[in-house]
Amino acid sequence: MSAPPSGTAILLFLRVTLHVGFAVLLGVATLGLLAGGGGPGGSRYGWTAAAAVLAGVYLAGTLLEKRFAAGRSGFDPRRYAVLWLGIVTVLWVVLLAGSADFSWLAFPLFFLHLHVLPRPVALVTIALLTAAVIASQWAASGQAAPHVAMVLGPVVGAAFSVVTGLAYRALYRDAENQRRVADELRRTRADLAKTQHDAGVLAERERLAREIHDTLAQGLSSILLVARAAEKSLRDGDTPAAGDRLALVQQTAAENLAEARHFVRGLASPQLQESSLVEALRRLCSETEALAAARGPGLQCRLQVEDVPAELPQPYTVTLLRAAQASLANVREHAHAGTAVVTLAFLGNEVTLDIFDDGVGFDPAEKQPAQDGRTGSRPDARPEGRPDGRGFGLRSLRERVGMLGGSLDLESAPGEGTVVAVRLPLDAAQDGSEEPA
Repeated sequence: MSAPPSGTAILLFLRVTLHVGFAVLLGVATLGLLAGGGGPGGSRYGWTAAAAVLAGVYLAGTLLEKRFAAGRSGFDPRRYAVLWLGIVTVLWVVLLAGSADFSWLAFPLFFLHLHVLPRPVALVTIALLTAAVIASQWAASGQAAPHVAMVLGPVVGAAFSVVTGLAYRALYRDAENQRRVADELRRTRADLAKTQHDAGVLAERERLAREIHDTLAQGLSSILLVARAAEKSLRDGDTPAAGDRLALVQQTAAENLAEARHFVRGLASPQLQESSLVEALRRLCSETEALAAARGPGLQCRLQVEDVPAELPQPYTVTLLRAAQASLANVREHAHAGTAVVTLAFLGNEVTLDIFDDGVGFDPAEKQPAQDGRTGSRPDARPEGRPDGRGFGLRSLRERVGMLGGSLDLESAPGEGTVVAVRLPLDAAQDGSEEPA
């Protein structure tokens, strides 16, 4: 069973029928005028010219309106619709005086008056057009009084045209409302798509910023510090130490290259692809000791695991590893610590990661950024970090932890070391409600 035609299709059919009917009736009346001798005065060419002018004016108006409705023209002919209708009506009256055959053009004109003019005005003009048709028919008949059919026919035709025209106007208004609603819906969809696109772009920027800070930035910082230590060893003539440090530079660069290739593809850290979180943290502690030793002062870093390790989703393992990487990088670079302890604990419905160091510490409540440069340094630090691009770590880490419903606490005091504590609930992870990072 086929679907019913839409209001727009019905309107199009009615408009085409109206224009075709007007053209056919005008052509038939013109041929009748010519066959009858050319109208009053016998000037067939003059009346034919008047009919041609009427056809040209009518066609010009309809074509301009169609081009504007289709969006192919910036000229809006609707402001001149009343003037155009007046010219068409006057030309019709002139032709009606030449031949009663043009009376039939009154019916399409009724629809035009109802469409263009306000309803009260249109009803008056239709009554006048009907009277003109009756007068033309009466004059052509040569009778002393008009016949009943001469009056009844035009009146019934006018009444039918009014009813049909009003229905057309109602359908036209409904189609216009549907068009406006459809346009608004398209605009809303376009705005929604743009908003979603912008949100996706911002989310991807945040993801890349976190990954770059937690991997490449930390790795490049380590490479720079170890390279300076190697340069110092060369100046001091300690070639074996310089070679060891350059080898460490190569190893760190290779690891960061692998990180870059993987996070661009949105994959997990390569440190977690072939090993567990515990193994990755243990390896990180060894790398931290090696990097710290390359700079001179020794740093002992050890891992403690409490309770039986549980299998965690990828977002959890990545977040915990990044937290350890960022915290230990700050310990190496700023804490001047002798010992760092990473504690991973599985406490039933949550997993915790604590990173402690016995370094110089700092005051988290300071209004200025901490002098030791620790990751963002304080809860009220500017979210964009310092002008040199540093200080992004704490905000990045809080965002990672917050997306998993966890918490991050920072405890420190001058001369008493620092503790970074991460808590992640396991209930959501066990329910499978968390999406992969």
